[in-house]
Amino acid sequence: MQAELILDARCATGESPVWSAQEQALYWVDIPARQLHRIDPSTGAHKIWTGDEMLACIAPRAGHPGQWIAGMESGLFAIATRDDGTLATTRLAHVAHEQSGMRFNDGRCDRQGRFWAGTMLMDMAAAREVGRVYRYQSDVNAEAALRVHFEHMIVPNGMAFSPDGRTMYLSDSHPNVQAIWAFDYDTQTGTPHNRRLFVDMKPLPGRPDGAAVDADGCYWICGNDAGLVHRFTPEGKLDRSLAVPVKKPAMCAFGGSALDTLFVTSIRPGGDLSDQPLAGGVFALNPGVKGLPEPDCRF
Repeated sequence: MQAELILDARCATGESPVWSAQEQALYWVDIPARQLHRIDPSTGAHKIWTGDEMLACIAPRAGHPGQWIAGMESGLFAIATRDDGTLATTRLAHVAHEQSGMRFNDGRCDRQGRFWAGTMLMDMAAAREVGRVYRYQSDVNAEAALRVHFEHMIVPNGMAFSPDGRTMYLSDSHPNVQAIWAFDYDTQTGTPHNRRLFVDMKPLPGRPDGAAVDADGCYWICGNDAGLVHRFTPEGKLDRSLAVPVKKPAMCAFGGSALDTLFVTSIRPGGDLSDQPLAGGVFALNPGVKGLPEPDCRF
């Protein structure tokens, strides 16, 4: 199954792809470049907006086209695209990180529109367990809007929700951990419980990175360092692995008019890239299954 290059974007860290059904366009971020990208796959038209902080994860704002919630460096922000290629940012919640040199990483909305996002120390080699996973829910009082649900993580990643919203997935992609967990999820309160190991990725190719869930309830996760995207059944069984022509696929998302395309963003590391000249690009796969519309964030 051949991966199609959608854009040779050369992103340092291409992350958080989100398909806009209304615009029939794909959005994603380049974290260290502080950029929000948009492409219309039918025309190839590509736009970039730049913000004031590193931009790590995004979700569209319900009822407000062109506006997003974003996990950045110092907290969660409402962002909006401007005609001059910049992003307007309004802080929603400040985050007091455990130490300096931290930022947000992976994030996604649950099926009810609550935004979940994790933080990490950018110096991954330090392997510090200072990462946290937060839930943002704006229909409560301001002090309770941002709540810590998980602590002592290194690189929170792989967040996704089952089609009925009753299962939450979360991984830690650090080489020391490489685990994916599943939780029972209370859709009324937005509370995960009954944590259990879903997949131990250490025996498998690639570290767990960004993820998505298809309409059959199967969990797709990028195998970073292995150039693969894995599909696991709801029971945690490896169903298939699809290849991309780069070593570090970062996150995947379903899109296209029928939600039957799997878009994959990637990382462009430093050093010799002669064996992966397309690193940092955005790719499209035909996975043979359909995805689900990503829920908007309500804030």
